[in-house]
Amino acid sequence: NRKKVQLVKGVFTPSETADLVNNLIDEKINFHKIQRLQRWEGNHNYDTGDLNSRITELEQEREETIAFISKLRQSSTAYRVLGQLEITPIEAENQ
Repeated sequence: NRKKVQLVKGVFTPSETADLVNNLIDEKINFHKIQRLQRWEGNHNYDTGDLNSRITELEQEREETIAFISKLRQSSTAYRVLGQLEITPIEAENQ
């Protein structure tokens, strides 16, 4: 029982690819920052370490991906970008 969403599918210029990656990662970072703020507002003692770690991971991924695109920019005129979300329910007792 799962649902798949083809979020990104196509061929893009290096600039479009960089913009796409930046925008997607920025949205995810902002999502986690909002979660962190909401949890902190509800409980000032809430440990947001997991969210802080994920934000740091995403920021690093963004930098590494942009470096990857920049490095290959001279040799590639386009990039194929595929991104699929897979949504799978988790049983309550497994959480």
